[in-house]
Amino acid sequence: MNWLWLIGAVLFLVLAPVAGGLIAGIDRKITARMQGRVGPPILQPFYDVGKLFEKERVVVTTAQNFYVLAYLVFIALSGAIFFAGGDLLLTVFAFTLAHVFLVLGAYAVHSPYSHIGAERELIQVMAYEPMIILVVVGFYMVTGSFFVDAIAAATVPAIAYLPGVFIGFAAILTIKLRKSPFDISTSHHAHQEIVKGITTEFSGSTLAQIEIAHWYENIFLLGLVYLFFAWNPVIAIIAVAVTYVAEIYIDNVTARVRWQAALKSGWLAAALGIANLAILSYMMIGGA
Repeated sequence: MNWLWLIGAVLFLVLAPVAGGLIAGIDRKITARMQGRVGPPILQPFYDVGKLFEKERVVVTTAQNFYVLAYLVFIALSGAIFFAGGDLLLTVFAFTLAHVFLVLGAYAVHSPYSHIGAERELIQVMAYEPMIILVVVGFYMVTGSFFVDAIAAATVPAIAYLPGVFIGFAAILTIKLRKSPFDISTSHHAHQEIVKGITTEFSGSTLAQIEIAHWYENIFLLGLVYLFFAWNPVIAIIAVAVTYVAEIYIDNVTARVRWQAALKSGWLAAALGIANLAILSYMMIGGA
């Protein structure tokens, strides 16, 4: 079993950047078609990251390099634990710690744009973190385990018991994928300088590391979506694809909101999740 865990972790570390880059390319292509454009080739994200590694890295302060590297390492670690079938609580801890390092990296430089982005990133953490914890609690209530391998192997359809939790998670997924209307700390699309926020002062290979971390992060998040439907792998894969396309559609039909609205939306999602868990708890007590 330990070997299977190791294989899952290694496969994630090796294949997640490839899959994440391809998904980013497909995302750009679908977005372009929705906007009536041809769009870049699907492999364009890999070309962009390759160019970043070739460029000179302008460093404002050496501390930011450490923070960005730590961000990449802990994002990769959280995904490796997840796909190794490990503890979801430990996974979420590593995932949250990674974003703390990213915020520290933005604060390490003396730039008002970077600092605004860091503050907005912290607001987003406060918006989505409660919902992610509720997802973990929901899986435990349904399957009786915090371990991903046990949750994935359960024959119980988690989505049937956690519809409110899933809707809440889909809402904060828009924040985590950095899509409109909640791309308030940084954006994959440089519409205006302030939008780049937290990544404003990063360049060259440092910026490339952040982009690769995003690819790791997206695969991990889609893995969480998969768990809701893991009782049937075919349905789960379809659900992951439909969820991601829906996020792309929302990105293209909504305008960016203020940080207050983003925070309220995250807490409303958490309230929906809490209501779902409260009803589930009542049903379990009644059934007992």
